[in-house]
Amino acid sequence: MPPRRKTRPPPEKGNGDSLSRYRAKRAFDQTPEPGGLVPKPAPKPGGLLIVHMHDATRLHWDLRLEMDGVLRSWAVPKGPSANPADKRLAVKVEDHPLEYGDFEGVIPEGNYGAGTVIVWDRGVWEPLEDPHEGLETGKLLFNLKGYKLRGRWTLIKLKKTEKEWLLIKERDEYVSTEPYTNESVLSGLTNDELRNAKQRAEPIKQELEKLGAPKRALRVEETELMLAETREQPFTKEGWLFEVKLDGYRMRAAREDGEPILYSRKGLDFTESFPEIARAVKALPFEGVILDGELVVLNESGRPSFNNLQARAKLGAREARRAAIESPATLYVFDLLAFEGYDLRKLPLIKRKEIVQKVLPRTGPLRYSEHFEKNGEALYEQVVKLGLEGIMAKKADSPYRSGRSSDWLKIRADRIDDFVVVGFTKPKGARGGFGSLHVGAYKDGKLIYCGRAGSGFTGDQLDEISAQLQALVRDTPPCEPPEHGALPKGTDHIWVEPKLVCDVRYKEMTKDGLLRQSVFVRFRDDKKPEDVVMPGSGSREPGDGDSEPKASPRLQAPGSQIREVKFSNLDKVFWPEEGYTKGNLIEYYRSMSAWLLPYLKDRPVVLTRFPDGINGKSFYQKDAPGFVPDWIQTIPIWSEDTQRDIQYFVANDVETLVYLVNLGTIPLHIWMSRIDDLTKPDWCLIDLDPKDAPFEDVITLAKTMRKVCEEVEMPAFVKTTGKSGLHIMLPLGRHMTYDQCLKFAMLFARLVTDRHPDIATTQRTISKREGKVYVDAFQNRAGQLMVAPYSVRPTPGAPVSMPIEWDEVNAKLRNGNFTIANARKRMEKLGHDPVVKVLELKPKLMGVLERLNNLIGED
Repeated sequence: MPPRRKTRPPPEKGNGDSLSRYRAKRAFDQTPEPGGLVPKPAPKPGGLLIVHMHDATRLHWDLRLEMDGVLRSWAVPKGPSANPADKRLAVKVEDHPLEYGDFEGVIPEGNYGAGTVIVWDRGVWEPLEDPHEGLETGKLLFNLKGYKLRGRWTLIKLKKTEKEWLLIKERDEYVSTEPYTNESVLSGLTNDELRNAKQRAEPIKQELEKLGAPKRALRVEETELMLAETREQPFTKEGWLFEVKLDGYRMRAAREDGEPILYSRKGLDFTESFPEIARAVKALPFEGVILDGELVVLNESGRPSFNNLQARAKLGAREARRAAIESPATLYVFDLLAFEGYDLRKLPLIKRKEIVQKVLPRTGPLRYSEHFEKNGEALYEQVVKLGLEGIMAKKADSPYRSGRSSDWLKIRADRIDDFVVVGFTKPKGARGGFGSLHVGAYKDGKLIYCGRAGSGFTGDQLDEISAQLQALVRDTPPCEPPEHGALPKGTDHIWVEPKLVCDVRYKEMTKDGLLRQSVFVRFRDDKKPEDVVMPGSGSREPGDGDSEPKASPRLQAPGSQIREVKFSNLDKVFWPEEGYTKGNLIEYYRSMSAWLLPYLKDRPVVLTRFPDGINGKSFYQKDAPGFVPDWIQTIPIWSEDTQRDIQYFVANDVETLVYLVNLGTIPLHIWMSRIDDLTKPDWCLIDLDPKDAPFEDVITLAKTMRKVCEEVEMPAFVKTTGKSGLHIMLPLGRHMTYDQCLKFAMLFARLVTDRHPDIATTQRTISKREGKVYVDAFQNRAGQLMVAPYSVRPTPGAPVSMPIEWDEVNAKLRNGNFTIANARKRMEKLGHDPVVKVLELKPKLMGVLERLNNLIGED
């Protein structure tokens, strides 16, 4: 007999009984699902986005959009897909209360919808057209800003049916053929794990026992924060970890007795002020957890906004619930103090970090604050360019000590931008020359006043600069006031012709459009005043100018400027043993450009920079810095890790190529797909990685790989990696997605390893390879990189990744055979590129797949 339903009072008059079907199906004394409060419409169209993953009689996803104070709901049997080709059935079901957005749990057997429910995604939805009209006419167009679902989507109602709709991803920068992950954005659990959530703690507790963590229950109010000392300059040192310092509130987040607590640096309780963080902490399947992190509210560009955070903190509990939807906070966690009755504070920092990563979900309101080992200077350089607050340096073996400690150091970063000198002030007291410089920048073609820089000058500079300024004096200001401010007035302020450009270091731009804590750095003789644009704006606003569609809406195309590269430090030695210099490296890439550029063309490029050569510091760079010339081509690609667009370089010409190398780049890594369709790779890659295995085994496996390809009539090409292995490239003609490409590669990897189980393995864990060659198929995923053909490696001898003929795959082959000293002569003698056809061939892949499957059946 089904359980009796508890009756609920009818909703208030005027709201309609929109939740009656929901309530009629549920016995609220039998199920943990919420009954729901009286619906209260949102202050504006749109609002809460929830996607539940519900493993009931059949696994399905429930898309829920806030409308009229309830969650309009559609059951999506196969789940959302970011591929516009996938038109997913979405069946309209009963409205759910807003409180259901917080629900994650197990619905007991015998109840409606019995099974597990996780919050698979959460965020905000914004209708792009009238949503009520869309429900009536059968077409809803909207924008999603979730942790997983992003961009434009459409719900289209099928004809001759009342409940069946199609959920379709619109084409935009968030299109992808990759599947979404299936864990909760709150607890990090999958549906299967939710039933036995408490078991997740056991392996972590066993690890803590082995590490010798004291068994002692901690309360958050008993803990005191570990604080950093200040250091002026970044550094690089073994045994140190580095993190980005975010502009937010230091916060401890704890789960005690099943309830969340958010504790500020001053010991204030912020639990009600940030319900989205409290909700995520409560959802963690662990007890007695104390997290330490930085609470931030991100702006539209994905950067922390301290103003937005302060505004959130001032809200009362009721306003905070709405703000948690419209302006959600994120807690970036960098430490773990307690876990399930264990005190972790005496453990080394690196061990605490390893454990906290196992505690946190992969995405959601709680995020792990990434750390970087050893190289603090490289991280600092990137932080300065991004205009972030600074970096933290922490000793990897440091325990967590209350109070300030030299084991943790904070290193603040200021912004540096170009400005036009528009005037100066008269000196005061004993100071000579002038008092400060007035500076400005162009916005929408107008020169706008930005404030002054009054420090950073030496005595000699004051006199020298003063002489330059006196020759440029004019009667009236050459600039306009900032939007919310005014120009300085009085006889102490002298205006000049806008002919000089200087670099200014500053903390931030105020709301009035003026520089804060500004310091003069240097003059820029290489910059034209008209090229200096206002920080945070381009040379023109989006939408200005011609209305002609661009070649690609995602591409920042190079302009028509003169492509001049100013080389630096050409005599700096990059390879000490061989004496090869940075100039030699640049000349190598220039001389090889005719062979290299076909592989680089229209692909995202990633740099590894060695500004001091192969024995110096190095860093990996995906994101093009703001100082690159306008003619350098870049493309924005969304990063799920950083939750923002990354501006990748695109190197289609020799000028761009040598510009990138002049930055200190040694190897160039590339995507396997092109920018007009990043979802379709040109080739499939099999990476034969020997690690500790003999190179003759690599030769054996490469020959077997070629034989398999001949058996299935698949063209195959080979190049050295320049390090220790070989790359085998199979042309796809852009007829596969990355997911299909990965599965395709795994079939080849399986055949090769099955034929040589004694020397080949597909085991990804290095310690389990047993000295065998790793046949790696997992490079075939979106965003994975391959070292470009002819790319130089940062190792002694300056070897290069060289395309080779199959008859060169013999006992004489070594990666060190090809270097920057002989690569050009080799190619000129060879007369052709033995691999370049991989970019052109379009094999009949269906036939290849059939023959592959037949081979696997035979083997």
